[in-house]
Amino acid sequence: MAAIFKPTTAARQAIRAASQASIARPSIRAARPALSITTTRSLSTTPARFQNDDESKKRATTDAPQGASGAHEGAFARTDDRLVIEHPADEEMPRSPVVQGRGGMHFKRTLASFSLENKVSVVTGGARGLGLVMGQALVASGSDLAIVDLNKDEAEDQAKKLVAQFQKENPGLEELPRVTAHYADVSDPESVNQVLAQIVEQHGKIDNLVTSAGFTENFDAISYPYDRIKKLWGVNVDGTYLFATGVAKHLMERKAPGSIVMIGSMSGAIVNVPQPQAPYNAAKAAVRHLAASLAVEWAGSNIRVNCISPGYMLTALTKKILDENPELNRQWTSLIPQGKMGTPEDLMGAVTFLLSDASRYVTGADLRVDGGYTVT
Repeated sequence: MAAIFKPTTAARQAIRAASQASIARPSIRAARPALSITTTRSLSTTPARFQNDDESKKRATTDAPQGASGAHEGAFARTDDRLVIEHPADEEMPRSPVVQGRGGMHFKRTLASFSLENKVSVVTGGARGLGLVMGQALVASGSDLAIVDLNKDEAEDQAKKLVAQFQKENPGLEELPRVTAHYADVSDPESVNQVLAQIVEQHGKIDNLVTSAGFTENFDAISYPYDRIKKLWGVNVDGTYLFATGVAKHLMERKAPGSIVMIGSMSGAIVNVPQPQAPYNAAKAAVRHLAASLAVEWAGSNIRVNCISPGYMLTALTKKILDENPELNRQWTSLIPQGKMGTPEDLMGAVTFLLSDASRYVTGADLRVDGGYTVT
């Protein structure tokens, strides 16, 4: 907003005199001298930032007076290299429960455009955590589902549970959603191509994709083992790219519309503290911009690409980490305006919206579901 300055008395008199002169003699040339009249007024009475006296130097720094905040000043906005969290091996990963009571029949009025009936959706990393809950949201909204995961046994178990839960919440329905389980290493192009072909063979087509496969670790950047960084980027970035391009190619061959939702993170827009995680943050920033770039590239093919950037979510794995690092919970929630972490269920509406026709004019967007974290 432009600043508004009130002219001084001398300036008003000069302007008035110029106006009268221009009325008496309507000449542009005669009026010009009046425009050169200015007044000098200091816009600030703040003393110069750098002066020779010691008192001015003290005022020019952000250091607090001794004893007021001491050594902790700024500490809560920094990473702590002592905090190391390694992603657990698959056999050590906690199982994720199927959400209860979220997909039942209801008689509340809502837009029909939110329906995913007659659609086939693919969710990578869909056997646990955020992917499992988002997959359940799609099933509840009418979609058939293909769960893709590195752990096929767990994916098969969860597929059965999703159908059983849907049937329990929708008694009397004759036609149940079809939910299948598939193995894939999302970072391997050959594995990705094989699983996409398998899904098309079993379901006949693919309409929607959610790239939820991903993980994070916490090492300071200098000591982070490079082989683990490559694995992290392979799953988070390469896996997202390979599945997105594979599904887009399938949609283009069918000349069919489609919707792709990439799961990013608020870490793609901010730097988390106190845990150091530079490679993960960079990976999620890449996912966010990849979604925007592909949204433009594929807009002419009627393929929408959007990103969901969750904040801190209480998944089974996050609960495990917080149990082992209780101080983290206090620090994380202290930075969230809503004062609490999210739950996987908080993503159910977001992913359904972005995959459905309710968002048919939304593409290239980054929907942050973070309790306000990134706006403070």
